[in-house]
Amino acid sequence: MRSDLARALAAAFLAGEWTQPGLVASGTTVLGRRARWLPPLVRQTLALYPRAPVDRPRELAANLASRPAAAKALRAVPLVRPVVATQMLTNRWRLPVLDDLADVASFLHLSASDLDWFADPRHLARSASDVPLQHYRVSHRVASSGAIRVLEAPKPRLKAVQRRLLHELAALIPPHDAARGFRPGGSVRSYAAPHADRSVVLRLDLEAFFASVTVSRVYGIWRTAGYPEPVAHCLAGLVTSVLPLSAWRAVPTPADDGMLDAHWRLGRRLAAPHLPQGAPTSPAMANLAAFRLDVRLTALARSWGGRYTRYADDLAFSGERGWGTGTSRLIDAIGSIVADEGFRLNARKTGVMPRAGRQTLGGLVVNERPKVARHQVDLLRAILHNCHRHGPSTQNHDDVPAFEEHLRGRIAWVAQHDPVRGRRLQAVHDTIDWSR
Repeated sequence: MRSDLARALAAAFLAGEWTQPGLVASGTTVLGRRARWLPPLVRQTLALYPRAPVDRPRELAANLASRPAAAKALRAVPLVRPVVATQMLTNRWRLPVLDDLADVASFLHLSASDLDWFADPRHLARSASDVPLQHYRVSHRVASSGAIRVLEAPKPRLKAVQRRLLHELAALIPPHDAARGFRPGGSVRSYAAPHADRSVVLRLDLEAFFASVTVSRVYGIWRTAGYPEPVAHCLAGLVTSVLPLSAWRAVPTPADDGMLDAHWRLGRRLAAPHLPQGAPTSPAMANLAAFRLDVRLTALARSWGGRYTRYADDLAFSGERGWGTGTSRLIDAIGSIVADEGFRLNARKTGVMPRAGRQTLGGLVVNERPKVARHQVDLLRAILHNCHRHGPSTQNHDDVPAFEEHLRGRIAWVAQHDPVRGRRLQAVHDTIDWSR
């Protein structure tokens, strides 16, 4: 069966009465005649779908083409091509109801043409070489590890669309409990606290976390949420991007030759539709994309008598006595699950931390309870003391903009985990003459 005929029959079947006489009548309208193979195809379709799959026209079309009766329709062509109407069948998280693309456009306050432009189903913006035609501004920076991070920041109009999708759709879908970042109530402290005062702490990192989340996985998230196929495709297009080849060519390679393989893999990931690092929707969508990963790693940790949490691409495991002799096997098991779920461990950032040494997660020391490292507090105290004695201008060696606010933020970070030390640092801060 021709693909255009399968799509036309699927649309006609969904628009008509979902009974054998109704589907035969709908198919006859599409063909302009009652073909001998049509009633058997209808019976096979009803056996597969007792209820009309009004949220899955593409799936229905694919299955129509695969039915045994469809083999006799090789030469048939559609005379009528109905427009299919879709609707949500499930809505477990009580999300805004979006039955079709018209509902999406209305929800986002966009015209149909603007929605088509931003979702980019024909990949026009994604393949455009002219920067003004692209939806993202691309930049890069060198991470502390020496790796090159590629940032894709959406332009203002698309960013506003993504913020609405984040706050009114994605944020309503709950991630796994092990995900402690980019969710209401989540924090670095909630990520680190379960691993405090433990015999062994493991710290691992996912390579190119956002770029590893493909558009098909994002589409699956929206389908799981209950949105019909056309709506899920549109929403997936609105929150994913493809890095133009010209932009990738402008990204430098890492100075460390040992990072070239990872850099090459990053380029391959960015060349396909992925979650862009820099879009407001990406952290929440990545959390949802990692749901199965979190389920499996939580079960693995429990089977070892341990605990597991994740903050974005940072994975943390901890256990009591006995872990020190088997962590290599545990890391192998973690790597196997991570790979099976479509991600990859960054071997350079894997750390095994026994209690005898410093155990750090997310910048916090967790040997006893989560707190900022003593040397960081001492360094901040020295900076504040010198600001008081010699003036703030003598301490801003890196020309940090808004230096006062910068130091206030560092004090707040300490106070969040150690209120007593935070108050002492703030008291010194309050004595500084910021005009000097």
